[in-house]
Amino acid sequence: MKPPYQITSQILNLISSISQKIGEVNATYLIKNNPTLRKQNQIKTIHSSLNIEGNTLSEDQITAILENKKVLGPQKDITEVLNALKIYQDLNQLKFNSERDYLKAHQTLMSGLIENPGKYRTTGVGIMKCSKVEHIAPPSENVPYLMKDLFSYLKDNSELSLIKSCVFHYEMEFIHPFLDGNGRMGRLWQTLILTNEFPIFEFLPFETLIAKNQIKYYQALSRSDKEGHSTKFIEYMLGIIDESLSELLGNSIQKLTDNDRILIFLENTKDEFSRKDYMKKFSEISSATASRDLKNAVEKGLIEKSGDKKTSLYKKT
Repeated sequence: MKPPYQITSQILNLISSISQKIGEVNATYLIKNNPTLRKQNQIKTIHSSLNIEGNTLSEDQITAILENKKVLGPQKDITEVLNALKIYQDLNQLKFNSERDYLKAHQTLMSGLIENPGKYRTTGVGIMKCSKVEHIAPPSENVPYLMKDLFSYLKDNSELSLIKSCVFHYEMEFIHPFLDGNGRMGRLWQTLILTNEFPIFEFLPFETLIAKNQIKYYQALSRSDKEGHSTKFIEYMLGIIDESLSELLGNSIQKLTDNDRILIFLENTKDEFSRKDYMKKFSEISSATASRDLKNAVEKGLIEKSGDKKTSLYKKT
């Protein structure tokens, strides 16, 4: 059965905005050509997703762990980071519509942290907020059937990935299939669903924005619980994704080196080009920066120059 939700004007507007921004990122393929930025975003993703769950390690400490340096901190927190690094590095080996891979991912993510990682819960659970029961999850005997239905829904190709990822995230949180690790699994699997169609989502740290205002995240989950469908959560998550893409575009452009810019430009250029053509691609840089980029590229032997100052033309070597 298809999980219930409604398409609102807000959802339609956000999908349009997100699609446009994905196009802008893909147009320059900023992430692919900037491995440093890619690594930074992955660290931000892991830090934020674990921070939501109470992990105390900083981004610098996670970077140190990634570089095999010794870090002082609670062993549980270090184990959580090591597990998360492993799962995010192997993300492209997982199939988003495979329940088997889903359980395998939970086993990796929660290894050494709980008993029987990678297994659905066999007891009832309730979510408490300030000594008040916020949500009572479905009985444990229903979990395997509910999750099977949810993975059948993921195989529905008529659904937009942007909506499908939000619906899965919400429904999984509602079912609460594990004793622990549900939140990080919801965010991980939403990333995986999106990455299947849009590779840039592997390095889009939307968890950072969730971590900055966790109250709104839990409010969106709660409102959807009360209304009996995931509409409010879809609106919330699409808003987070849209804002994250805006930040990604801004940060990517700012952090590109002259060499990054030249390589990106040459990847999509076959003919001769002028400084003006180059600046159309990178409208945020000054004419002086453009001239310096091109001069450095000539010196490195990446391009060759012909003509005088005002009529200079360049082409690949």
